[in-house]
Amino acid sequence: MPRGSKETCYADIKLRILRTELEPGVVLDEASLAAKYALSRTPLREVLQRLAGEGYVALAEHRGAKVASMDVAVLRSFYQTAPMIYAAISRLAAQNRKDVQLVDLQNAQDAFANHTAVGDASAAALANYRFHEIIGEMAHNAYLRASLSRLLIDHTRLSQTFYRPKSPQDAALIRQASDQHEALIAAIKAQDADRAADLTLQHWALSQDRMEQFVRPDPLPFDVLSPKDETHAV
Repeated sequence: MPRGSKETCYADIKLRILRTELEPGVVLDEASLAAKYALSRTPLREVLQRLAGEGYVALAEHRGAKVASMDVAVLRSFYQTAPMIYAAISRLAAQNRKDVQLVDLQNAQDAFANHTAVGDASAAALANYRFHEIIGEMAHNAYLRASLSRLLIDHTRLSQTFYRPKSPQDAALIRQASDQHEALIAAIKAQDADRAADLTLQHWALSQDRMEQFVRPDPLPFDVLSPKDETHAV
């Protein structure tokens, strides 16, 4: 990896956050990062400020930087807001899209399909990020696009779980998500705004439950004692 570049540092930290290699809430040690990217403290802090402005990092005075958390309040806002933003953006994308953007969107979908087919969860999540980012570009609405950019950070981190199927049923859901991408491309191409918004809400509903597994682990196993055994339990 090229070293000593603010752009390289920015892009790599951003990627590591999206992949959850840098986990939500983890403190970023400036000395270690400066050494890793061969940067002095001043340009490194400029990178962290840029990442903070985009929602990847949180800065606190005298406490340094940490990866943006996904606590209860953040996730509650995420699940409340995401379907509204995504549906509005898809509607505008269908109305305002350019032909060249349709090519980019299909390329992103092809990459997504390829990565899910081989089980590369991290690459699939990043391809999905790019797919929805392009739809945001198609919408040509600066206000909604800013909201989308913030949503996609947490969406991508949460979807790392979704793209690691634990059963044939989970794998079928991923294939369904890919099919929905194709249908959404067709609706946007046809400039069918109502259809695009409806498909987006269906797509959101499909993945929401699986994304919640990121913060809802399986219960710990335990033996249920019978009433007789429980009487003598210590």
